[in-house]
This record gives sequence, structure tokens and C-alpha cells, in this order.
Amino acid sequence: MTDESLEAGRDFIRDIVAADLASGKHKSVVTRFPPEPNGYLHLGHAKSICLNFGIAEEFGGRCNLRFDDTNPTKEEQEYIDAIQRDVRWLGFDWGTGLHYASDYFEQLYAWAQDLIRAAKAYVDDQSQEEIRLARGTLTEPGRNSAFRDRPVDENLDLFARMRAGEFPNGARVLRAKIDMASGNINLRDPVLYRILHAHHPRTGTAWNIYPSYDFAHGQSDSIEHITHSICTLEFEDHRPLYDWFLDNLPVPSRPHQYEFARLNLTHTLLSKRVLTELVRGGHVSGWDDPRMPTLAGLQRRGVPAAALREFVKRIGVAKANSTVDIGMFDFAVRETLNKSAPRRMAVLRPLKVVIENYPEGTSEELEAVNHPDDPSQGTRRIRFGRELYIEQDDFMENPPKKFFRLSPGNEVRLRYAYFITCRDVVKNAAGEVVELRCTYDPATKGGNAPDGRKVKATMHWVSAADAVPAEIRLYNHLFATAQPDAANFASQLNPQSLEILVGSMVEPALAGDNAEDAVQFERQGYFCRDKDSSPGRLVFNRTVGLRDTWAKVAATG
Repeated sequence: MTDESLEAGRDFIRDIVAADLASGKHKSVVTRFPPEPNGYLHLGHAKSICLNFGIAEEFGGRCNLRFDDTNPTKEEQEYIDAIQRDVRWLGFDWGTGLHYASDYFEQLYAWAQDLIRAAKAYVDDQSQEEIRLARGTLTEPGRNSAFRDRPVDENLDLFARMRAGEFPNGARVLRAKIDMASGNINLRDPVLYRILHAHHPRTGTAWNIYPSYDFAHGQSDSIEHITHSICTLEFEDHRPLYDWFLDNLPVPSRPHQYEFARLNLTHTLLSKRVLTELVRGGHVSGWDDPRMPTLAGLQRRGVPAAALREFVKRIGVAKANSTVDIGMFDFAVRETLNKSAPRRMAVLRPLKVVIENYPEGTSEELEAVNHPDDPSQGTRRIRFGRELYIEQDDFMENPPKKFFRLSPGNEVRLRYAYFITCRDVVKNAAGEVVELRCTYDPATKGGNAPDGRKVKATMHWVSAADAVPAEIRLYNHLFATAQPDAANFASQLNPQSLEILVGSMVEPALAGDNAEDAVQFERQGYFCRDKDSSPGRLVFNRTVGLRDTWAKVAATG
């Protein structure tokens, strides 16, 4: 790790880590990323992944991947597998540090018994609703449970019988005995264990009780000797509870929790509850729908992992919550793809062009560059002939004053090819333009006129003789409003979030390339081949358009 790399990614958490190492408080750094396997990872998780794994990498430490699998009613092996894929796709590896909270179930149970023996935990027979009502409010203290002073032996016996499966769901819970009048509601006798007769993805039916997230989290950190337990701000009020457990249990180490601001984006909701309901309600095609802010969805849309890492780096790590313009994310994606994505030509809404003075039955090959700024990507050959396709939007029969593309009598340049001029317009019975009759200037091969005349527009095209049909999927914001409300998300969905174009035409090079990496469709944006593609059927997703409104915002400050 160099001083330069450290400064480039400097933030308050990295400052703390650097100071701890310099002072000798810690000899090495151990962090962890602890997802709950009850859904797919999203953009907010990416920020946490990059922070935890990034710090471990920068300071020569290690980062564990630990699944907080304490709620079998919502957890599935599918999510465990997807999370591991996504972390690897993002560019990180946990090595031998793959753990599960369920690895520690026996130890956590033993520590719960220790709290009971010390008269610091008790079995409560109240229902969930009764416990909630007795907890109090931010301005009123809670009320002690009638079961709070049960004898230690009775609590131990009941807790063992809870584990044995003797009682139904919801019949009893184990609670810590802390302070029902505490100003911090998390310290008002929180639930440590609840009865859940459910199949667990890893332990099957071995357990009938499961620890709460709050009870399992800090002790798991301690078992793994985590030096810096990093989480988002909503867990700040939970830190006194984690510390209480560490103070009252014979744990092997004492991690310290540090909180940072979670990621909030315009036109986006990162609530796992909302994302789950989007999938289950059929509002999207699945967790990997390209409109979803999940890492699986972003990957399917063609977003490179490098762009996501760069975005996280640019937004930084702060202590105060804020909302990031989604345009900043698009900017990072566009900037990354611009450096690497090969160029191709595709006509999304085709309009036929017949070049009347081009010899019938003939064609020629022209040379096209694969990347204007990267000669190492080489060139390709594209076919030019009498019949072509251009974009419908590139022609207007009665253009306004500043429309410089194709119109009757106007001359334009075809990319890599010739100057052409529109001479006639063919319409169907409904009066719609279906074909253009044009002429070309053979002397302008390559797109330059020997007499020095200039044209004001250069247009992309494909040859009708060998163009390949494709389905193009244009994705827009999933939510129509910049600040969607999680409580009413369904009413705020954008009805134009997906537009499917059938009958688009692409150059043959796109049919022969099976790579899922993004390419730039010239003048259109960045696209990638979708997994729905098959032999004889090409499907492309738009990753991001070429228009860069964020660059203008950034330039003006």
C-alpha cells in the first residue's frame, strides 16, 4: 500500500484504521461483510463491500464474508449462492474467511445460558404484541414484564425446553434484563431468542430457536476477532447494546463498531423489503431485471464492476446521510465503458434507403475502426451496398431550421462511407414515410469530399443485405419520481421504464460476438447482449445512453 493510494481513498474510517495501526492498538486489520441471505445484493451493499474489502486490502489485512443466517423463514440457498457470485463479480475474494452466524449457534446458546445464570436474561411468556406495547416510546419508559424476575433455574429449564421444540412459535422468548426505562429503546430488555420451527438452509431442523440479529452480530464479530466492525448509521443506536453484550459475556475479543452513511440514490429504492415485493408482485421479471438496483440486475444490464467500484470511490464515505444523483452513477458507467467498449453500428428504428445511382447487384467492403481512441482494438470490415437502413429520427420531410440530418435535397455523410442526398420520399397508404430514394457521390468514399465541401451531419447505418434483426430493450428509471416513497412504491413506478423494440437491425459483427461485455452502438449508447439471446435471436439491453447531463452539472459545480 502506497501513501498515494491511501490518500486517494481517504475517509474518516480509513483515518481511524491507520491511527489504530500506528498506535499499536491493532497489529493487523480484520473486517467483515455480513449480509443476511434473504435477498440479492444491491447498490447499497456494493458501498459496504468496497469499504470493508477495500480497507482490508489497502492495509494488508483480511475481510471475512459472513452470512447472518439467523432467520430461516426468509433465507434461501439461492440468496447465499447469489451473494457469493456478486461479491466475486465486484472483484473481491474472502479467501478462507467464509463464515455463517449458524457456525456459532452452539456458542451463542451457551452465552445466552451464561446471561441467565447471571440473572441478566429471562424467559418471557408475553406475546410479541404485548412486548411491543410494554416497551414504551421515545418519551415514555417501558414497563417490566411480569416474568422478569423468574428464578434462574426456571429460566434455564424453559430455555432448554424452547430449544428442544416443546413450545409453539411465539409462545416464549428469551430477553436480556437491562433497563426498561433506558432512553435507548434497544436497551429495554431486547429479545435474544425466539421460537421458530422452520427449516434452516444449513442446519436443517436441528434448531427450534434462533438468536436475534442484535444478539448474534456482535458476538460473531468477537469470535472472528474483527478489529473494525463497520456498518451503516441505522445501527448507531444499537452500538450500546452490542457493547453491553461484550461487557457481560466471556468473549474472546472486543470489536468496536463504526457507522457510516448508507447510500441513497434518486429514482431508486434500496429497501430489501421493496425489492422483494417488486419481484414477488411481478413488477419486474426477477432479481436480475436490468431495471433493478441489484448487482445481478446491473450486471445483466452491462454495467462493468470497475464502474461500480469507481462510483463508490467517488461518492466517498461520510457520517451524514445524503442522496446522490443517479446521474453520477450513470456518469461513472459511461466513463468506464467509453474507454473500453468496442464500437458497432445498429439501427434501432429502421428506415430503408435506396441509393439509386449505386450499381445494382454489387457491394463493397469498407474499413471501420473498433475504437477511435484505442488502436489496439483494430478495425473491421463492413459491407456497403445499394440498400441501407438508417434511423427514422435521422430523417424529416419538413425539417425545422436547425435540423441538419437527412431531408429532401440535403446532403449528409454516412459513417465510414459516402455523402448521400435525399431525392425522393416513398410513403404507404397511411401517409407514413417507408423508404427514401437517394443518390451518393462516389468521390466521397471514406466520408471526405475532394472538393472540400462540408456537411453538417454524420449518420450511422447498416447494410440491408447482411444486417441482422435484433430485439432492443431500452431501460429507464424504475421510479418516475426522484424521491420515491417506500410506503407507496407501486404507485410511483415509471410506466416507461422499459421499451422493447422489435425489428431493429444491427451489423453482422454483433451476431458473431457472443460476449456479454458492453459495446457502444454509435450515436445510441452502450448496450450488451442479454441472456435471453439464443441462436437466431439477438437481444440487447441498453446499459446507459450517450447523453451526459451529469457532466454538465459537474462542470458547472
